Amino acid sequence: MIFNANCLEEAPAFITLPPDVLARLLPEATLLHLEACEVDETAAQITLRVQSTQSSAPWPLCATLARHIHSDYGRTLADLPWAQYRVSLQLRVRTWFCCHRSCPRRIFTERLPTVAAPWARRTLRLAQRLSALGVALGGQAGVRLGHAWDVRVSRHMLLRLLRRQPEPEAPTPTVLGVDDWALRKGLTYGTILVDLERRQPIARLPDRTAAPVAQWRREHPGVEIIARDRASAYAEGARQGAPQATQVADRFHLFQHLRETLDQVCLTHETVREAVNTLARQSPVALSDAALAVPVPPHDVSRPAQERAAQRQARRQAVHAQVWALHHQGWTAPAMAQHLGMSLPTVQRDLQRATFTARKQRSDRGDSVRNPYKA
Repeated sequence: MIFNANCLEEAPAFITLPPDVLARLLPEATLLHLEACEVDETAAQITLRVQSTQSSAPWPLCATLARHIHSDYGRTLADLPWAQYRVSLQLRVRTWFCCHRSCPRRIFTERLPTVAAPWARRTLRLAQRLSALGVALGGQAGVRLGHAWDVRVSRHMLLRLLRRQPEPEAPTPTVLGVDDWALRKGLTYGTILVDLERRQPIARLPDRTAAPVAQWRREHPGVEIIARDRASAYAEGARQGAPQATQVADRFHLFQHLRETLDQVCLTHETVREAVNTLARQSPVALSDAALAVPVPPHDVSRPAQERAAQRQARRQAVHAQVWALHHQGWTAPAMAQHLGMSLPTVQRDLQRATFTARKQRSDRGDSVRNPYKA
């Protein structure tokens, strides 16, 4: 179905819009003139034939207005859908002669900055819609929602549009958080800088050494407090780049230090804790008839079970010693895990403790609500 904007009586019955209303659906009604419209019901697509109406065009290099037309050519642009119909613009744009003879570019193509970017295949408003879709949902989820909106797009296109977005300008934070982040865990690491007052990441550095951290802080003066982990590289970078800033440990590592200290204290006084727990388990329980029931202590572990537990502990201690021996030789944790046939978290857990500690027993071992009544 084809109809002219100046002759709507030839249009299909379902199109009753007057020319001015139909023209208002164009990306820029003041720069474009609608010449014809083609509706393909089989493909659910509307094709608009439009012509640029600029009487002059500014030269891209010096903004001098050009008024002499050289030729014209066609561009195909995808636009926002109309209801369930996809929209395609068949746009005729012109090339112009430059007025200056000394100009290195004698012929140039007119720009339509409010319609589409140079060499673009989609209108500016469609590109903005897709960029917002990529920012909100990313690749796969954005594709699913785009298909629900009758917009054909791939996840790679959404990610490309997302990468082209300019980074937002962020003020220099007063409280800066510094920590490492893994591009590929166990292999490639970088540094992430976070504005802790606004809770927003502001920069990513290519590695986790002192030099890029110090360079960034010299370029962004004004940081008063730096919250970091225990890495010596970050401490050195803070001293070099912001010597006047106060360095503190971040909340995660404070709780981590507290947990490790409590673990050491509890393991050191394990005998005392067991005595207190044993005494608590033996305290009498008052029954409803005013009688007292004394809990039965848990049965002792059999000797074979004790021997098996001792053998397992000896194997774990030998593996712990082997892990640290390889660590002193310069082995990485993934290499040690592959060499010893262990999982990477197990190797990393052994590397967190320089001395071997036995596994903690359950604090509620032998406790049961039935103990007072077993006799």
